[in-house]
Amino acid sequence: LHMGKTMKEDLTVVVKYIKQLYPPEFDVFSTYAELYHNYFASQAKENAESHLEDKDVYLLLSWVHNFYPKDMRKDHALAEELEKVKLGSLLPTNLSKELETKYLDSEEATIKNSLSKCLDKEIQRWKEDKEPDKLNGHFQSELLAIFVIQSIYSGQKRAKDISAAAGEELSRRMSKELPAFLKSYKDAFEDFKEKSKKHRYYKPILIASINNCWNFRDYVEKNMAEKDDNKASILSTLSDIENSGFDVLLQQLFAQLKPSYKKFTENKWDSSNEIMNEIIKNTSKHISDFRTLKDPFYHAIIEKIHARLVKEYIVRLLKRKVSLKTPAQQQNLAQNISKNAADLEAFCTSNGSQATWLNSALPKLAEIIRLQDIGAIKIEVATLATKYPDIRKRHMEAFLYIKANLSRSELKSILGYLSDSRASTPPAAPLFSNINIS
Repeated sequence: LHMGKTMKEDLTVVVKYIKQLYPPEFDVFSTYAELYHNYFASQAKENAESHLEDKDVYLLLSWVHNFYPKDMRKDHALAEELEKVKLGSLLPTNLSKELETKYLDSEEATIKNSLSKCLDKEIQRWKEDKEPDKLNGHFQSELLAIFVIQSIYSGQKRAKDISAAAGEELSRRMSKELPAFLKSYKDAFEDFKEKSKKHRYYKPILIASINNCWNFRDYVEKNMAEKDDNKASILSTLSDIENSGFDVLLQQLFAQLKPSYKKFTENKWDSSNEIMNEIIKNTSKHISDFRTLKDPFYHAIIEKIHARLVKEYIVRLLKRKVSLKTPAQQQNLAQNISKNAADLEAFCTSNGSQATWLNSALPKLAEIIRLQDIGAIKIEVATLATKYPDIRKRHMEAFLYIKANLSRSELKSILGYLSDSRASTPPAAPLFSNINIS
């Protein structure tokens, strides 16, 4: 700092007051500049070849790549004159590269160590079984994500401040570090999930951990290129953590709903409205707990619930427990299904489900039960298959068991029509492919 200040001030004096006292051909400024530069460079080289602490390596590199060429040599009073004098770098290229490698290795190790300690602290917080903090009504443990992201970002910025090349190299190294950290986080999360079920704040801690994923997602989406393979790896790991957490949060609800769904076929669908009200009531109790999830995750878990409620209803329709011979009986069942479908849709939508793709499944099935004209049934089946391309002949065959007044030839004709209408590519959001026919 002292040499830099002295060189800058002295050369400024040379430009302003001394230069004009010498003949132009003497080029006095060049003489002064080269002498000062050579001395400064010799001191820098001497320092570089001695044993330096990590912070000193960073400071010396900052002088070589940043302060000296930019702050000093680009100074408005000196820049024009210094442009005429080709002074070069403070350090030889090989020595500068050696220091850069040492710095990058040190920075990488420091960040790795920092992330490891951060994860250890997070695991310790889980073990303490304390209720996580809330921010805007959402459980959070955001210090983890903020600290990890800040550590990586700060390291990249420090490297970039030295030189663009150093910044790119550290970014390349760190692009592998975040996926590795998140895999360790996922392993720790899975371990906690399996071993800590009796903790008082088990679910709030799971929810806070899921919410953590949003900060990482947001950072990755904004700061990593689409073509970066590490981006896909990171987003996949985050999805694994989120879905694993959702599965645990939904286990109890789905287990409670199972007996209710069995009642549909046990009661021959006669009291289906009461049963659907019971399902909605039980589901509603659980949903209130899920509001502590951040909004994107709340919507995601509500859509999982929506899909499960529709799927379980279809499962009961495919159980071959009810066979109706008369159009009047079929009409009655179709009305019940339509009413149940409307109640289910209203409930899920009012609670934030955006899975509108599910809403036509049950009404379409109800319409197939209601219709008696074979041609009309075929059209409805084709429409259903277009909307839900993962439906298979085995599903429709099980479903049409309800319509006991269909002849074998009519049944075969309808199923053949379905086969012709089926899409070859799997759907983005499967429904029927998750339903096994026993």
